[in-house]
Amino acid sequence: MTLDVEMFTVGAVQENCFLVRRKGGDHAVIVDPGEEAPRLLEAIDAADVTLDAILLTHTHFDHVGAVAPVARATGAPVYCPQLEVPVLQDIMAFVPWPGFGPYESWDPEHTVAGGETLELAGLEFDVIFTPGHSPGHVTYAVRGEPVLFSGDVLFQNSVGRTDLSGGDGPTLMRSIAGLLERFEDETVIFPGHMGVTTLGRERASNPFVLQLADLLR
Repeated sequence: MTLDVEMFTVGAVQENCFLVRRKGGDHAVIVDPGEEAPRLLEAIDAADVTLDAILLTHTHFDHVGAVAPVARATGAPVYCPQLEVPVLQDIMAFVPWPGFGPYESWDPEHTVAGGETLELAGLEFDVIFTPGHSPGHVTYAVRGEPVLFSGDVLFQNSVGRTDLSGGDGPTLMRSIAGLLERFEDETVIFPGHMGVTTLGRERASNPFVLQLADLLR
């Protein structure tokens, strides 16, 4: 793999944010800056990179809480799932539990819906529509690299929750089935929570994926 991926687990909900670039590259993107903006900005400075974009898989507060300060400090444009733009524009109205925030809303510069290819930081990101955890959720695949930034679709031995507003279990499982069909077992999954895994590992041991395989037989 020719990518350099730094993972930062941030905030009370322990969300994973990723700084992504080519090895030795001086341009990068950041995926799902959920919290702890000063820490993320310090990491960007330490990497000595220009931030070309902020990519969002979805707009739950734990994935977008640091979008505004990171965007303002770096000038990087925000790519937001099209169906979830209203959430990013009014984050606090969509926080389901008390005690989180306050978070600053943001008007995204770009939207994605699935099917696009984004040329950023010397990389090509294929945008895949993977709803179910949230209505507009997308996954980012790096063309030519066995890598997926899957947000809250697929985790180590688990899958994204579907009990929040707009969640839907059967839709989520169809999204997972699409990833399993499209990508090889060695594909590395950089998820929104918990540890890094692979599609093959989850295909072999994830109880939700195993149940899905049984249904597809």
